[in-house]
Amino acid sequence: MGLFLPLIFGLNACASFAPTPTSTPEPPTFTPLPPTATPPPSAAIVNGEYLTLAEFQAELTRYKNAQTALGITVTDADASKTVLEDLIAEMLLAQAARAENFNLTDADLQSRIDALGNPDTVNQWKSAHGYDDESFKAALRRSIEAAWMRDKIIADVPTTAEQIHLRQILTYNQEDANYALGQLQNGTEFDALAALYDPVTLGELGWAPRGYLLDPKADEAAFALQAGEISGVIQTDAGFHIFKALERGEHPLSPDALMLMQEQALSAWVAEKRANSAITLSP
Repeated sequence: MGLFLPLIFGLNACASFAPTPTSTPEPPTFTPLPPTATPPPSAAIVNGEYLTLAEFQAELTRYKNAQTALGITVTDADASKTVLEDLIAEMLLAQAARAENFNLTDADLQSRIDALGNPDTVNQWKSAHGYDDESFKAALRRSIEAAWMRDKIIADVPTTAEQIHLRQILTYNQEDANYALGQLQNGTEFDALAALYDPVTLGELGWAPRGYLLDPKADEAAFALQAGEISGVIQTDAGFHIFKALERGEHPLSPDALMLMQEQALSAWVAEKRANSAITLSP
């Protein structure tokens, strides 16, 4: 009401200086403004899209129940963080899919629901997992959109990459590693020594792209080698490594390496998109 007071007072002031009207004017009519939609209680707002508190809490309950069924103990704080981050990532992927003109029609969505099987069974599952019809359709739609964008991202990962073919000597204490390195420096063949430390694999690691060794120190040390060269001792959480580069160059990725590269590409996409999005978390 305070917003209208200056206007009313201004009209009254002008009226005191105006000629006396010969007839009583009609009172002005005002068209009421439509009510402002009340935002739903939300766990987060992602680029203007609400992640409702009800949806977050339902997903959190499902996640915690699943962890309990697996015999995994997770704190409330860790569970909340995991679920929130996953839902935000899904929202970012779904938004990107729509921006890429992926259009899931209502008919398409219903076809996906019909393909799930017996409606009574589906309804029982929804009820058991905290969904009503509307929230289930919204969650399924976003999941389908996010999956489409995820598949697009990982499809762009090349199936070949610069790689290095490695063997290693792995020990579990510094003394053994230093001894092995001394043996190599005194002329012992790497392959023979690697076979002594690991008779099963003979130290064979296969072809590895950048990032495949997981530990940054190991990755950096391996890719500093040219074919035929041997590293020093590199300590990681797995132990103490000495690497030998057998070959180096472009090579097809193994299924495991390709999967890891795809996971890394997806994580990098989400991190970049998240950094450049307007995301507000509830207190």
